[in-house]
Amino acid sequence: MQRVRAIFLSDIHLGTRACQAGRLLAFLREHEAEQIYLVGDIVDFWSMKRGVAWSAEQNTFVQKMLKRARHGVDVILVPGNHDELLREHVGLSFGNIRLETETVHIAADGRRYLVLHGDVFDDATRYSRLLKALGDHGYEFMMWLQGMLCGVRQRLGLARHWSLAAYVKQHIGSALRFIAEFESLAVAHAAERGFDGIICGHIHAAACRLESEVRYLNCGDWVDNCSAIVEHLDGRFELKRMDGVAPTLSAFEPEPDYPQGLSGLRD
Repeated sequence: MQRVRAIFLSDIHLGTRACQAGRLLAFLREHEAEQIYLVGDIVDFWSMKRGVAWSAEQNTFVQKMLKRARHGVDVILVPGNHDELLREHVGLSFGNIRLETETVHIAADGRRYLVLHGDVFDDATRYSRLLKALGDHGYEFMMWLQGMLCGVRQRLGLARHWSLAAYVKQHIGSALRFIAEFESLAVAHAAERGFDGIICGHIHAAACRLESEVRYLNCGDWVDNCSAIVEHLDGRFELKRMDGVAPTLSAFEPEPDYPQGLSGLRD
């Protein structure tokens, strides 16, 4: 097992058939962290209104988080739009897991990262119930279709896992524009508030890059990407993939001489 300073997970979508809890558990078996940030859409209450698909592996994940929190791991849950019901309980702790609207992670080199789900940068989910419902049903259909296609691929002797959602995001112009706009808004928000970086989720598009001197990290998800952000003990940030398709990507080496305390004021 590899010990790291922090693990950032988002968009697990517990309660749905699309949730790849098995790969998530495999990832957690390989990593032990001092801090774990659950960056929204951990439980998919939206989908659960239409039917619950709660597997033994999903239950094991919940138990694992509670156990780690009991044994001294700092576990923070930042609710997203799919588990927005939990926002009513922000400021409380459940089983030693703290609920926060957003939080700040201070890296080993002193850099400060704003941690939030990211739906605040998506006008469709913020302001339009109709667009929210259409998007949710559309994604459900895409996940159903992806399951069908993966079954066909398996029968043809091809690699079973293939993400239709990821293909659409990489090849459809409107999806690419939405992702670019989301990332731009997230980076601008972090810069305006004096943070060195922002760590979020929401759009299921894993990333680890530098934009306008702000470090933008997106955890991805455990439906399409099976990805997470980790901070190693030496301060190195890494985007890890567990989907068996894309390689692990590394970025942001530690900067031990970074002037701590000069990265912006805590708001």
